[in-house]
Amino acid sequence: MRKSDIANDIYEKVGISKNEAADIVELVLNLLKAVLQKGESVKIAGFGNFIVRSKGARKGRNPRTGQEIGITPRRVVTFRPSQVFKKYVNS
Repeated sequence: MRKSDIANDIYEKVGISKNEAADIVELVLNLLKAVLQKGESVKIAGFGNFIVRSKGARKGRNPRTGQEIGITPRRVVTFRPSQVFKKYVNS
């Protein structure tokens, strides 16, 4: 499913214009990105949590050559589904 598919579903179910539906989807996603960029978590009841975690520097290996390389520290976003969401997906 793509953003345009989500916008089309909103258009069909709510009855607003396609442009307004696309704008709403874009607004929500931009809001999520902005909050996560600040390092804050996003908790959506009945769906799950988006959490920003920091990974430290570590050593890794190039799988092709076996050469050891340094991996720089970075932040990653993880998603933990809620129990309600897991139950819905598995039913």
